[in-house]
Amino acid sequence: MSWPRILSGIVAIVLALGMIFLGGWYFTLCFCIIIYLGLLEYFQLVRATGIAPAGKTTLAVSITLLIIATVSSTLADAVLPVAGTFICFYLLFQPKLATIADISTSILGLFYGGYLPSYWVRLRSLGQAECSNLLLGGYWPQNWTSIKDWPQGLTITLLAFGCIWAADIGAYFIGKFFGKTSLSHISPKKTVEGAVFGVSASVAVAVAGAWYLNWHLWPIAGVALGLLIGIASLLGDLTESMMKRDAGVKDSGQLIPGHGGILDRADSYVFTAPLVYYFVTLLLPLLPK
Repeated sequence: MSWPRILSGIVAIVLALGMIFLGGWYFTLCFCIIIYLGLLEYFQLVRATGIAPAGKTTLAVSITLLIIATVSSTLADAVLPVAGTFICFYLLFQPKLATIADISTSILGLFYGGYLPSYWVRLRSLGQAECSNLLLGGYWPQNWTSIKDWPQGLTITLLAFGCIWAADIGAYFIGKFFGKTSLSHISPKKTVEGAVFGVSASVAVAVAGAWYLNWHLWPIAGVALGLLIGIASLLGDLTESMMKRDAGVKDSGQLIPGHGGILDRADSYVFTAPLVYYFVTLLLPLLPK
């Protein structure tokens, strides 16, 4: 592993931890920047295949969706179909007749780059209003040893990110040094050994977190959450690899030294967000006490 890859990875983790701890509008602003840059890369991949999506319009409504999700998760769900309709109307009145591919890739951009990531904003917002001690709805721990007193959104988001990091790092190293069986032709470098260890690492972190947070039936809850995150992050990685293969590029961009583009680093987070959110808000409360 090259030094630029290691250093840029450390910087990314520090920035991620900072935005997670602060929460509120600080988290939303940082996420808007990430989504903006990620969608630019997405539309670059799309245009490489000869498709002409509604890039600027989709960017605008996706950022708007993230902002609305900070105010109300219910309202964000209501805005999604309106945003999709707006994108279709925009393409309808363009001088050049839009194709099915133009419409489809624009709507996918809204879903992939706006709606699904909005669940990270919703997740981090859980319990934030009651604990906010900074301007703009932010929070900073006053007692670093009493993690259980932190907002629920903070602890769950940290746990989810920890599972993803464990899955990515575990899969990378085991796949690189011990992997022999190819996982998929979509991404030839990924191996079954790396994938299995990555998911197992995610489960281990989730079980440890469930135990520390004193969840009911914590072994079962931890295993379930770890499997959801580990598998979803792997599928997110493969989905982005599929897009890159279709566009005929190795990386989605060159923004992050040694890692490629934003999408190359954020692909594992896209599909995990709604799964974690609904696991915590719907399934976890149903566990017998």
